[in-house]
Amino acid sequence: MEKILKYNHVIHEKYMLYTHLKSEDPEISKIIENEINRQKSGLIMIPSENYASLAVLEAMATPLSNKYAEGYPKKRYYTGNEFIDEVELLAIERAKKLFGAEHANVQPNAGSGANLAIYFALLEAGDKVMGMKLDQGGHLTHGHKVNMSGKLFNFVQYGVRKDTELLDMDEIRKIALKEKPKMIVTGATAYPRIFDFKKFKEICDEVGAILLADISHFVGLCISGDHPHPFPEADVVMTTTHKTLRGPRSAIILCKEKYAQAIDRAIFPGTQGGPMEHVIAAKAVCFKEANTQDYKNYCHQIVKNAKTLAQTLMNNGIRLVSGGTDNHLMLIDCLPLKITGKEGSDALAQCNIFTNRNSIPFDPAPPFKPSGIRLGTPAITARGIKENETKTIGKTIADVLKNINSEDAKSRAKKTVEDVTQKFPIYQGLNF
Repeated sequence: MEKILKYNHVIHEKYMLYTHLKSEDPEISKIIENEINRQKSGLIMIPSENYASLAVLEAMATPLSNKYAEGYPKKRYYTGNEFIDEVELLAIERAKKLFGAEHANVQPNAGSGANLAIYFALLEAGDKVMGMKLDQGGHLTHGHKVNMSGKLFNFVQYGVRKDTELLDMDEIRKIALKEKPKMIVTGATAYPRIFDFKKFKEICDEVGAILLADISHFVGLCISGDHPHPFPEADVVMTTTHKTLRGPRSAIILCKEKYAQAIDRAIFPGTQGGPMEHVIAAKAVCFKEANTQDYKNYCHQIVKNAKTLAQTLMNNGIRLVSGGTDNHLMLIDCLPLKITGKEGSDALAQCNIFTNRNSIPFDPAPPFKPSGIRLGTPAITARGIKENETKTIGKTIADVLKNINSEDAKSRAKKTVEDVTQKFPIYQGLNF
């Protein structure tokens, strides 16, 4: 973990000073400066956010952005792509090695588009698919009715048990046997436990369905062994490359060789044009970083911190959905506190602790004013924070939420955040 953190702590004075930006557009420059300072001085605890390494950031800020490269390596529609091909081929090989995948497509621009491309590749409009309910932890692209996935395909939704707030694999099997879906989608954005890919695969085999594993949130934990790996059970795997992977905001698709041609055609020319090769270069960098013991140690610490944070919150009177966590995130139930998730997350943000409001399973409140707060430990772990400091952070969060109208509680929290962020700096030297 120490090697990766070095990227974040020290910058040589000649790098990333943004001199041209400051000169040509001081308004944008100032806004970016303010955002960098916010990230430095606050505790980023939104589980889908993280700090990319400086090497990743530098790769994105290159003239590779200038090049059009429609098609695939050695099969481009534009000339002048010999070096672009080298970048993309390297990213592909690193992704395949990192995940043990038979095939990798590194061109998707985002997770939502990647999921839709997978559906486009392997399904026909109107086909039946199973996905996890959005209000119980799933993602919009897993079949929510307001999303294109729910409009183009016949999604049947599964969820968690009301008594345990955990997935019930027997119930999921019953739904699958009754509905006979062509595909089952696993993965979530707000489920604090693991996905048993072997059991999902058994169900898929029983009904003749394709298994799609969306591991975007816990991808790093799959690499480190802190969460079950989707291969060899999954037929197709989609993951974003930020979150626990700590790369650029983008995505990739991994699959078995039998689906490779369909997936590639669904990305180009099916759903995208020219790929963002500067972002693909940044993906290649993050794949290299992730294929190290330092990175695995970092992911181990994410889980240790998450479990510590969850236990600290519960010890201090905060109820968590499902009673804890097995991964990098957790959900606070705000109903016993008699506040909304928005009120709680806004109060924490006033103290420079950044989380997000989120629905909880069987939430009686509407989505815009849900009853939960989602938070996690990937970004604070990137700072080098470990269990002792995590306990302090947990006590601070509980203090603010239980005393939401107390300026004294917020003042104490701000002081704690200031102390922790100064002790564990991020992007030190990244100044305007």
